[in-house]
Amino acid sequence: MKYLTFIDNKMKDKLYRIIFETDTPTGKIFDIMLVIIILCNSILIIAESVDSIRQTYETLIMVLGWFFLIVFTIEYILRIFIVKRKAAYILSFFGIVDLMAILPVFFGFIFPGMRFLVVIRIFRLLRLFSILKMGRYVEESSHLLRALKASRAKIIVFLATIVFIIIIVGSLMYIIEGPAHGFVSIPTSMYWAVVTISTVGYGDISPQTSLGKLVSSLLMIIGYGIIAVPTGIISHELAHASKTKVETKTCRNCSSKFSDTEDRFCSKCGTLLES
Repeated sequence: MKYLTFIDNKMKDKLYRIIFETDTPTGKIFDIMLVIIILCNSILIIAESVDSIRQTYETLIMVLGWFFLIVFTIEYILRIFIVKRKAAYILSFFGIVDLMAILPVFFGFIFPGMRFLVVIRIFRLLRLFSILKMGRYVEESSHLLRALKASRAKIIVFLATIVFIIIIVGSLMYIIEGPAHGFVSIPTSMYWAVVTISTVGYGDISPQTSLGKLVSSLLMIIGYGIIAVPTGIISHELAHASKTKVETKTCRNCSSKFSDTEDRFCSKCGTLLES
């Protein structure tokens, strides 16, 4: 019994190095293959949404769909098998992403009327964030995360200001233009304000009065200035964050990453972090 347990643990350690570690040759090969499969799966989903392609290559699309489903299912089962705290992985962000790649597909095959659920497996692309932030990408991703965290207060104030402008201008345009010119309600006028301040300008609703056109012109000018604000905030923080190198730790159980070197235990599953 002890011998079988030893073999089982040895196999789990080997699988763990392949699936979760990228500093080994087998780990790199696994990540490359996983990236290729995820990208091919996403291309298949996009192509399947085109009626002419789906009708012409229906059999091939079905075969490839089952192939990707089987691969993702095996990978998900293996991840659960090798981690010690299985619930921590299952309930983690990437655990849910992995489950979303397979569970809706089964429902789609079992209940043809729910075929649209198969499209949900494109969220498997989110797993690329887990893969690309490993190895030589860890430092770059940590810089971006630190820059976003450092600038979140400024961005929140900026977004709150935009919301206030949209509400005020939307209410003002509802009074100026009114239902006769398409501004049938304040929410509709706010939608127009969002489209205008973002300089998109769909044209489905447009002011007709001179005062409305003046307000619209001012809002578009404000919009050009607004576009540069979040870019400047994040760029400044990103330049500041890149000056400081932060050591990262990876949890062996749930593969969560931490940039705080003072952490000794994983905040997700409680496992002792390795230096």
